[in-house]
Amino acid sequence: MTRPVTAPAAPRPRTAGAVTGVPLLFALVRTVLLLALVSVAVFTATELLPGDAVDLRVTPGADEEEVRELREELGLDAAPWRRYLDWAGSLLTGDLGTSLVNGRPVADALAQRLPATLAVVGGALAVATPASLALAWWAGGSRRARRLSTAVLTGGAALPTAVTAAALAAVFSGTLGLVPPVSLLPPGASPWQHPELLFLPVASLALPTAFFGASLLAGAVADTVRLPHVADARRRGVPPWRIASTDVLPFLLAPFTRVTANTAGGLIAAAALVETLFGYPGIGSLLVSSLASRDLPVVQATAVVAAAVVLVGLLVGDLVAALTEPRRRPVR
Repeated sequence: MTRPVTAPAAPRPRTAGAVTGVPLLFALVRTVLLLALVSVAVFTATELLPGDAVDLRVTPGADEEEVRELREELGLDAAPWRRYLDWAGSLLTGDLGTSLVNGRPVADALAQRLPATLAVVGGALAVATPASLALAWWAGGSRRARRLSTAVLTGGAALPTAVTAAALAAVFSGTLGLVPPVSLLPPGASPWQHPELLFLPVASLALPTAFFGASLLAGAVADTVRLPHVADARRRGVPPWRIASTDVLPFLLAPFTRVTANTAGGLIAAAALVETLFGYPGIGSLLVSSLASRDLPVVQATAVVAAAVVLVGLLVGDLVAALTEPRRRPVR
């Protein structure tokens, strides 16, 4: 008598939370640790700057007692490790500190300049994002133009922002006379009320960012277009736009989010140079003036905020990767 053959039990499907929970937990821990390391690096770098706010604020001929009192008033008499702990503890509570120059809260100074910088950075991202995708598709989707595209993307990404800004100003302001050479906003005016003042700063940031983002995405595009399901769609005559939107784009969400996070932080850093070149009143120019006056709380807060933007963006990229990458989808 033969025994009935019992089929092996099918594997139990794993939920998305079980698949992605551990990697995301590690990503969250990594973000917190990196932000802590960034805070240490920023504080150390600013401590190594020559001179401090006391040297700039003390009156000529002041005696040692006056210098000591001013240093104590500004909180610069404590040991560096003690000042770091006080500063880091304040950051955890949302307190960015107080300016050593004018005594105002640093958060107020950043909030006053933030809309202007967000207008430039947001505009640059709005231009650079589709441009980088288009360039990455051109570079990664065509094998024939691989060498040419690599040279173009590398050269464009390596072009200094200052050179790009100078060239754009020479063409659009000097030769064509379409926009003013400086971007001085009227007091109390919104940047969006004067789009002609945004053109040069936005274009100066967007062009190298588009080439840089495309150079990072081109490899992911090249790997994706060689996947079997993409080749099969091409053989079946699926229109290229549909292949790009349904077969390729979902595989690019994770790397694209990570690239966007990196470029967003880079734009905030590059904005300091562009805003200074064009006289634009944003956070970048505030950072430059604060460095000159050794207003360390402003410098430290600006640097940490920029780093936090990058790290949080990378964390979002990990979340997108966990939800979209095929190897992390639920097993059925």
